[in-house]
Amino acid sequence: MIDRENIPLSKGLAHIARLRVSFGFMTAAVAFWHATPTWSSLVLGGFIATCGELVRVWAAGHIRKGQEVTTSGPYRFTRHPLYLGSFVIGVGFVVAATNAVVAIIVILYLVVMFGVAIILEEATLRKQFGSDYDRYTHGELHSGDRSFSLSLAKHNGEHRTLLGFAAGLGVLGIKVWVSGFVSGVMF
Repeated sequence: MIDRENIPLSKGLAHIARLRVSFGFMTAAVAFWHATPTWSSLVLGGFIATCGELVRVWAAGHIRKGQEVTTSGPYRFTRHPLYLGSFVIGVGFVVAATNAVVAIIVILYLVVMFGVAIILEEATLRKQFGSDYDRYTHGELHSGDRSFSLSLAKHNGEHRTLLGFAAGLGVLGIKVWVSGFVSGVMF
């Protein structure tokens, strides 16, 4: 877990981090409301978002949160593959939504919230794992050889992200269908 109390600058950042879920729901509500997807934007955005979800599943199948500095799987290439995957999912949503308001609020939300989360998480990992984490950030900690584990991905709650991912695509699909039904153009 993130140690928000003992990190310099953490009071303001911790306050922002605590609001992440609330802001996330508000951002999603506004984004879904303003989204104007088409079938082709939904397919392209869905493909992009699926790539992001695959990165998340891969990462969740390797990480043992709070127990170690994970160096296997996507952690060999990036320190924050879960955030990277989520960011790509967000970009996919923006592409699917085809709306400038959605693009601005979603990208702003992702940049601010992930930026804050990364700062707090790295400080926590550095405090918890010390020189191991520093060696990892400098590429000096040898990558692990742990295989991907679907049960670990499930243990890390990735099935909830998958459900949210599917629900988001479903809502956008319903918006396309309803707009086509209303305008008399079904496909």
